Amino acid sequence: MTDEHDHGYISNKDAYLKRLRRIEGQARGLQKMIEEEKYCIDILTQVSAMTSALQSVAIGLLEEHLSHCVAGAIENGGAEADAKLSEATQAIARLVRS
Repeated sequence: MTDEHDHGYISNKDAYLKRLRRIEGQARGLQKMIEEEKYCIDILTQVSAMTSALQSVAIGLLEEHLSHCVAGAIENGGAEADAKLSEATQAIARLVRS
């Protein structure tokens, strides 16, 4: 089992949690806008802002993963490096499709 301190993003944990709490607030705001039947374009604008915020978190996490986990695996080489590169490529593909 991996120790949580092996994850590269842990040093930025508070910043990520702060951003996610802000996104959580945006989600509650969207719910309220729909409950109050606000103008569709205004709701879509807020959905777009929330999507961008989530993508920003994802890019930050990916950058941390590449610079910590993947870089470390490449230094060690072998099957671990191949696995980490494949895993990162799949994560990037999921982000591109989203």
